[in-house]
Amino acid sequence: MEAFLVSTGLVALAEIGDKTQLLAFLLAARFRRPVPIIAGILVATLLNHAGAGALGAWITAQVPADVMRWVLGLGFVAMGLWTLVPDKIDEEEEGGKGLRLGVFGTTVVAFFLAEMGDKTQIATVALAAQFHSLLAVVAGTTLGMMIANVPAVLVGDRLAHRIPVRLVHGIAAGIFIALGLLVLGGFAQSWTA
Repeated sequence: MEAFLVSTGLVALAEIGDKTQLLAFLLAARFRRPVPIIAGILVATLLNHAGAGALGAWITAQVPADVMRWVLGLGFVAMGLWTLVPDKIDEEEEGGKGLRLGVFGTTVVAFFLAEMGDKTQIATVALAAQFHSLLAVVAGTTLGMMIANVPAVLVGDRLAHRIPVRLVHGIAAGIFIALGLLVLGGFAQSWTA
């Protein structure tokens, strides 16, 4: 349960103001069809995060525990610092110019590609390696993505201007850094057992 809750909270906070949330706003504004957009976000996130989580589980099996503690600890600190860097959406990730996949297909492809190498995908790798619970981590990170992106689709940019994005990013960064320091200090060993 701990892996699920930590994964959900971290990703939901980290996703606020992220490029994929901006993509959700763009898709909602362009297509005005929330159900296929939300379904597309869910499918893309499940596919992307399942692969990322599997990679994290595989890495854990290959790397000695001492080395893994340092990699994870420093990785969480780095993610915390990265969370403080504002995201901008690239034009090619705008969501389907020229694609003839329909709203659902366009959303799946755009979200899957936008998540590649994104901080939430990398967080999923690290969380799966940390908690040794692939299903709980993928379910948690997916729920975190949905918590952040479904309101973006349903409410659009009216909500974005009311959320203090810097404060949310600061909180997420603090949690990532604290988690990294706990891992580096050996205080989170119960998670890796």
